[in-house]
Amino acid sequence: MTHSSLRRVLTIVWIAGASTALFVYFRHRDVLEDLIGGAAETSLVTGGLVYLVLGCLRGFTLIPATSLVLLGIVFFRPGPLFALTLAGILVSSASVYYFAEALHLDEVLKRKRPGQLDRVRRLLERRGLPIIIGWSFFPFVPTDLICYLAGVVRLPIAKVLLGVAIGEGGICAIYIFLGDALLTAIGWR
Repeated sequence: MTHSSLRRVLTIVWIAGASTALFVYFRHRDVLEDLIGGAAETSLVTGGLVYLVLGCLRGFTLIPATSLVLLGIVFFRPGPLFALTLAGILVSSASVYYFAEALHLDEVLKRKRPGQLDRVRRLLERRGLPIIIGWSFFPFVPTDLICYLAGVVRLPIAKVLLGVAIGEGGICAIYIFLGDALLTAIGWR
């Protein structure tokens, strides 16, 4: 298989997967709730595995991890939920990073916007870790987008994952532990 045909196949797989996930998320959210809830009631391990798989695949849809976290708070204790969430985010981030790298999207961007790609590359090379931490912590921007850009400019994956772990770890810890405290305070736990 040539590089060009591999790129087309990966793009089609990504579009199909993202479209399916977005459709299910927006049109059949109750299916996701039943899937996680049913698995969590059957077995904590099975529920955790379903949650982890959804967390790993979520990145390709650019759906925020917050949605999955809010769903998970209802079914899981805070410690395991935090570990599962962070693991899913890191796998998802690495997948998005390597997906951008595998498609060699930097070559396309060099042709279409050479100046902008060079500016992004210099900025991420100089201040990559703080940018990724801040971007990952900020709740209104998709972390997967910065992972995608880091993959395009070929920032070291260790730096990307460290930044994502710190940023997303911080914001997810707030959501999970504060959410659990609120559920406990109102008597739902």
